[in-house]
Amino acid sequence: MNFPKFPDTPKRKGSADDRGRLVKFPAATAEEQRKRSWSLRQIGPGIVTGAANLDPSAVVTATIAGAAFAHSLFWVVILIVPFLLAIFSVTSRIGVETGQGLLDLVREHYGRKFAIAGAMLTITTNLAVVIADIMAVSDALSILTGLSRMFFIAGTAFFVWYVLVFQDYQKITRALVLLSLPLYLYVAAAVLTHPSLHNLLHEIFVPKMQATADYAENIVALFGSFLTPYIIIWQTSSRSDPEHEHHQADSILSTAVTFVLACSIMLAASAVLHFNNAPDMTMRQAAEALRPAVGDWGPTVFAIGIIGSGMVALPVLVASMCFDLAQAVGWKSGLSEKPWEAKRFYVLISAAVFIAAGANYMRINPVTALYWSMILAGVLLIPTLVFILMVSNDRRVMRTVNTRWQNFWLGAAAGGAAAAGAIYVRYKLF
Repeated sequence: MNFPKFPDTPKRKGSADDRGRLVKFPAATAEEQRKRSWSLRQIGPGIVTGAANLDPSAVVTATIAGAAFAHSLFWVVILIVPFLLAIFSVTSRIGVETGQGLLDLVREHYGRKFAIAGAMLTITTNLAVVIADIMAVSDALSILTGLSRMFFIAGTAFFVWYVLVFQDYQKITRALVLLSLPLYLYVAAAVLTHPSLHNLLHEIFVPKMQATADYAENIVALFGSFLTPYIIIWQTSSRSDPEHEHHQADSILSTAVTFVLACSIMLAASAVLHFNNAPDMTMRQAAEALRPAVGDWGPTVFAIGIIGSGMVALPVLVASMCFDLAQAVGWKSGLSEKPWEAKRFYVLISAAVFIAAGANYMRINPVTALYWSMILAGVLLIPTLVFILMVSNDRRVMRTVNTRWQNFWLGAAAGGAAAAGAIYVRYKLF
């Protein structure tokens, strides 16, 4: 994960003119081609920050999937990998070629109503995830200190707000990302459960699918945890920064590391955790999946990892949510702006943090909140993917359009999420 600067919307490098005629884009320069080369120094951060891509919501969702259905949902994680690579590739190209965020482009070429609708969907998802992640971080602090999580809600929210408004949050989150590295111990925990390789491969490639609401619910949640709309829209917005240097290897390695960690979490959870209704487990119970690797230190290590990944994700969640609405309505925005220069943008940040903190004082199980936030993200993923397909195949906007395979995987991602949602509705409501 690269940390975006959320810059002011710069002028695009090429598009249609005022009459809608195509304007020729300049060919990539030798300098641009050189920047695409791989080196250890350039791709190293992708390995280090792979753990941070799994925010608390994603960690808990993978834990619930493993505890509830053992290995029978591994096929979903494997299927999501090409989806994720295609989405990262396309959204990065949109940002680099146009110099604009996704909702900026939607507003300019398809109308303000569509852009505002997209922003509302993203805000709904982001706010739910922000509320759930603050719950997770405050509960993790409770595990470490033995105090009620209620004592830590205000402090966690204030830290996120202060970092975004007054401090260089990029430097701070680069330091906090190191706290998420204990999540790599899930790999050791998975290995130490001594799974049968033959049985594991059989259950992955010949899965025991279930035509039940709970099974479909978990599929939607896994889609949401990997393909969260805020990550997808942020991917475009961050690449629109002219100072951002994107390397394909970074996305590939981050995706690979996230895949390995998710599978490890599910494998460890399936061996250790057994619940009739997995979403009702507590954070401390979820931490037991690390017991094979670290024994009684499991809750402590789990808590540190959740705090690190949560505090990295929260500033990006809040800022991207406010950035999306500002793009949709054409407000001045950007964390590089002074608060008095972009008042409405910073008011949005303050309001979002305040609402999320207030919602945390409701007596809700953090694991349940995290899980359902990912289900919501999975449902609202579909219109975001439609916007990406529209923009990335529009020659008025793009210098290069999608390949056939990119369109296939993007369409399959939307179709898969829609199918899982339809199955859930069928068996849950009828």
